[in-house]
Amino acid sequence: MIRAIQHNCARSYEWTIAALEVGVERRGDVVCLQEPPSERQGFEIRHTAYGMRKRKRVWMAVRKGTGFAVDERLDLSEGDNDDVIVTGVRRRGEKVPIIVNIHDQKDTQSRERPARKLRWQRIIRQGCTMLAGSFNGHSTLWDPRCTKPRDDIFWKDIIDENGLEIGNDDRATHYWTRGDFEGESVIVLTLANRPIEKWTIPSENHATGSNH
Repeated sequence: MIRAIQHNCARSYEWTIAALEVGVERRGDVVCLQEPPSERQGFEIRHTAYGMRKRKRVWMAVRKGTGFAVDERLDLSEGDNDDVIVTGVRRRGEKVPIIVNIHDQKDTQSRERPARKLRWQRIIRQGCTMLAGSFNGHSTLWDPRCTKPRDDIFWKDIIDENGLEIGNDDRATHYWTRGDFEGESVIVLTLANRPIEKWTIPSENHATGSNH
């Protein structure tokens, strides 16, 4: 079994460190971070408990001392992808899941979603595969409070075509405020092509301070 934690850091240094500390407390083997903060020249975020693999909008932290060996699958992410990290995880020669960390968002210049350009069937059919991240789509398929689906068709098709299980329960994974209005939704998802043994949210509301 592998314990994976996922968290959208909303580009905050404090929330990134808090997410890694939650990983330590809960003995997370892998922490998938989306929207990490920018690292200025000469300033690098590190953690004594985790080794880090970084892309622009996704970071993967692997806990030290677990015996896991992590192979980054650049053949599946089609090079250094800013929005997706694909990793194969092994321990003592045993194959453990392909873990894919995703931040699916429109590029500000092209208005395209780079994460959707990958050959997802090829990634998913490698074996036991988990997709975790910020999918930024609203659908009644994973959010019973959704009244206006949008940006959801792509991932609904991926789920249906590959028989993926949605690990989430009905709890919100995103809380927002716009002026005098507040709301909540599900845009952070965990998907897998094998049964997910347990999926949960820390019992403390906003355990890291982030609104994701």
